[in-house]
Amino acid sequence: MVKKKKALGRGLSALLNTADEDENVSSSFSPIKEKTESDSKPRPKFKSFKSVSEIPLDTIQTNPFQPRSLFDEEQLNELAQSIKELGIIQPITVRRIDVDTYQLISGERRFRASQMVGLTKIPAFIRSANDQEMLEMAIVENIQRQELDPIEVALSYKRLLDECQQTQDQISERLGKKRSTISNFLRLLQLQPLVQAGLRDKMITHGHAKALLGLDDEHLQSVAYKRVVGHELSVRQTEELVKSLKSQPKTSSPQDDTKKVETLTKWLNTSKDLTQSIQAKTAIKFGKKGNGKLTIDFKNEEDLERIIQMLNHE
Repeated sequence: MVKKKKALGRGLSALLNTADEDENVSSSFSPIKEKTESDSKPRPKFKSFKSVSEIPLDTIQTNPFQPRSLFDEEQLNELAQSIKELGIIQPITVRRIDVDTYQLISGERRFRASQMVGLTKIPAFIRSANDQEMLEMAIVENIQRQELDPIEVALSYKRLLDECQQTQDQISERLGKKRSTISNFLRLLQLQPLVQAGLRDKMITHGHAKALLGLDDEHLQSVAYKRVVGHELSVRQTEELVKSLKSQPKTSSPQDDTKKVETLTKWLNTSKDLTQSIQAKTAIKFGKKGNGKLTIDFKNEEDLERIIQMLNHE
């Protein structure tokens, strides 16, 4: 019988190990919420955790190896409000660097949100880790977050390759991810900085970015990206644009590149308008010599007659 492969999450749990390997400071844990005179309601009880201690916030330093540089302010405010109402449900993870000094390994969003609402203490797993282990744990914890943008994920994979000396196969095994998935994310780092910024800012989707990777020419890729954003092209239209650009002869100047992209985008939009007008899928494809073809899909003979009548009417 074939054993099931473990799913996502093995990496972090393997790095954090079990509670027995950490410092046994406290045998139980309940969410921390600053007491107030008006706070008379009983607090909800949560499952106990081992090796958790309530640590003063002012004794904790942020993680110098934190792979994430951007923290969404709105999400932080939402988390802060949740902590204010319910307390800290999931402890952060720290390492001890002095008698009364700790350094964050994971949980910086919870740490920041706790500061925002004025907490003085926070529950934390305390464990031993050197700089290399700390970096790896921070990166793996980051990758497993669903809200990361594709470029953040790609940069995290690259750090595991470069700074933690791991291969793509090792990362795949560690995180339960397909090797092809890791490779596809790493390829995003080949995009021009302008396109990477657009992906991070959600101006385009991961699908748009993958299509634009088909353009090796830096200027052409940037020009195509601007047209995709400016004309709100779909992923399918972007794929068609890239395919058409690759089938065209290479131009001799950036101005010619821009003109070529503008022309192809215009006809893509024409195809989109025609599709909406006759309520049938259309596509315009270009050849190398400026020729091409217009195709119109129809469902059956009746649909074809309807389309012909509409075209004649036009």
